[in-house]
Amino acid sequence: MARWLQYRWQAVVGSGLVGRMSILEAISVPAGVPLRGRMAVRPPRGAVPDIARLVGAAGWARLAPDIRRRFAPGHAHAAPVYRGRLEMACSPAGFVFALLSRLLGAPLPALRAASMPAEVHVRESAAGGVVWERRLGAGLCVRSTKRCDPDGGLVEQTDGGIGMHLAVFEEAGALVFESRGYFLDFGRGWRLKVPALLTPGRCRVSHAPEGPDASRFRFTMSMVHPIWGRTFHQTGIFEDPADEECAP
Repeated sequence: MARWLQYRWQAVVGSGLVGRMSILEAISVPAGVPLRGRMAVRPPRGAVPDIARLVGAAGWARLAPDIRRRFAPGHAHAAPVYRGRLEMACSPAGFVFALLSRLLGAPLPALRAASMPAEVHVRESAAGGVVWERRLGAGLCVRSTKRCDPDGGLVEQTDGGIGMHLAVFEEAGALVFESRGYFLDFGRGWRLKVPALLTPGRCRVSHAPEGPDASRFRFTMSMVHPIWGRTFHQTGIFEDPADEECAP
């Protein structure tokens, strides 16, 4: 084992990737895979995610132009603010998860409402990734950051350190983000996988066109626990900022 680790680390040194690849990353690369070639296709840690690449060319082309615009690379530079109203539901089990989440920055609002005023502020983070900040009602704020994982995938993480691996794809004209497992991030690359039963459930978020008006879209978020069923559900219609309504 020691000789194998030494061999892999020497391969990193020989490839000129020292400083960009830790020994833990090096030993995770299967033997026989060229290290330089692997690094060439991996985005920088914490980079702004390229949603078009993750969805794939065919799926991306099926999305409406206005949806592609909202998730295009560089769009967060303009720090857009989307305003709308949300219908919100939370089950008894969801309420318990919401209380527990207060230890991690309260990313789960235990709210029930028929028409909650909401704003979504989007901006690029100085630490890497794109911040999605949801301001609900009078003062409640839920913030998370989408960023590239070291393996090239997509993760979303709250300020408190709880995160999700995400799959992103097109479905019936909507852009869908779906969780593929939760984790706790302790920094410096240390993560702890959270068992599915201890989470609020699989999270699914969709961004879909709403009628013929290209400036409007429907946001829907649901979480479904493997035992307790649906724990959270939110849906509502949002509008582009006025200065973006005629953007190409």
